[in-house]
Amino acid sequence: MKIARVRWACRRGMLELDVLFQPFVEKYYEQLSDDDKFIFVRLLECEDPELFAWFMGHETCQVPELADMVVKVRGRAAP
Repeated sequence: MKIARVRWACRRGMLELDVLFQPFVEKYYEQLSDDDKFIFVRLLECEDPELFAWFMGHETCQVPELADMVVKVRGRAAP
């Protein structure tokens, strides 16, 4: 997926997700492997309530590669 489409997909309906995704894409997306880019795009296809629960630690994603990407994004979002 082209970077412009990824940036657009990072614009969510929840501010909490925007704050995580937009800086991650700007700073780290281009450095990801092709496999990780694909997984990140898959993550963006998930619904906002699911993503919110995973990123806030209320639930754990049951898809291992998506759960790993949640950890990567959260780890790089820390100040």
